[in-house]
Amino acid sequence: MHESDAVFVDFCIGLMQNSYICKKADYMEQLFEYFRRKHREVPTDLIRYKYNEIGWEGRAFGLVGPRGVGKSTMLLQYIKQNLNVTDTLYVSADQLYFASHTLIDLADSFYKMGGKHLFIDEIHKYDGWSAEVKQIFDSYSDLQLVISGSSILDITKGMADLSRRIPIYEMQGLSFREYLHLFHGIKMDVVSMADLLRHDYAIPGLEHPLPLFNDYLRRGYYPFGKDVAFDIELAQVVAQTMESDIPMYLNANVSVGRKLKQLLMVVAESVPFKPVMQKIADVTGISRNYIQDYLMYMERAGMIAQLRDAVGGIRGLGKIEKVYLDNTNLIYVLAPKRADIGNVRETFFMNQMRVVGDVMCSPVSDFLVDGMTFEIGGRKKGQKQIAEVENGYVVKDDIEAGYANVIPLWAFGLLY
Repeated sequence: MHESDAVFVDFCIGLMQNSYICKKADYMEQLFEYFRRKHREVPTDLIRYKYNEIGWEGRAFGLVGPRGVGKSTMLLQYIKQNLNVTDTLYVSADQLYFASHTLIDLADSFYKMGGKHLFIDEIHKYDGWSAEVKQIFDSYSDLQLVISGSSILDITKGMADLSRRIPIYEMQGLSFREYLHLFHGIKMDVVSMADLLRHDYAIPGLEHPLPLFNDYLRRGYYPFGKDVAFDIELAQVVAQTMESDIPMYLNANVSVGRKLKQLLMVVAESVPFKPVMQKIADVTGISRNYIQDYLMYMERAGMIAQLRDAVGGIRGLGKIEKVYLDNTNLIYVLAPKRADIGNVRETFFMNQMRVVGDVMCSPVSDFLVDGMTFEIGGRKKGQKQIAEVENGYVVKDDIEAGYANVIPLWAFGLLY
């Protein structure tokens, strides 16, 4: 090669390298700008129940939960209130940066810039994330790494590869207490189960809780329930979960997503749904061999809740007795004309109580929770089912205050 040609080649290579460095810098600047914008905009008026249960000082941890329950907001709140933005970065794994860069690229660049706290949201949208997270964890011992995502199934599976090095916290939607704070500015502390059973609770400044409780049942479980287009947004959450998250986890095609949505509607239109596999197969066209697995995937994705019996006394191992939608908001969006009030009541009770206890099917009544039996009903509900039961309680809807072993349904929304 002629000397002048070699010089020209070196010049071109230099230009390419400089261009790459500039582009890399531009990409990082975009990430930091995204983070700064999210940091500015995040509200701090409501701090979710899960906040105080997380080991924020840990070297690494993960946060999971269904779409739309406020995981990203809580992470940004912690950053805003406790960390220095100069050595912290929050990104989403579905950003354009990752079309041409890896998670390892990000961690390496950020670390070399003096970074100390790296938060990666929507981690499940990055293919092969668990292997790279493991490498980052092993390579940068003084870099805090926090991951979060909506695909509970995928993240739980991926975390198994990390040999329990990274704890995972799971969060659900708003309690009635949190709804009162976020939607109406009514603040109160969490009520313990002991205080609830002895009727030692009150909502400050709210004499008649039932109107707001009924509003909560329809739109209060998700923080975006205040949006005008809430019904449309929640329907989109359902569609993304059923058509994208679960099929992606299964490496399945779109036809599986359609079958899952069909199965979800069978649950939504039942009062409540008692799983008889052959009948489900006949209605949906899904092989009965797959139905139980599909229900489990839907449960882990936050779409349904399965009530099991108390065999062995261990939650999750008993026979499935009933299947509910995960929360009451889903009932009113997916099957508003079939929103049976009995189903709504039981769905609410199970959803709120599972945060503080193991909710199982009672052999004589509706629910068995940590040795206590609960019968759910309206204001005329009697004591017959629990007459011979020790630690039995009647939970009544449409009443404002409790007495003796009768507790108003809405009060169970104050437990977290």
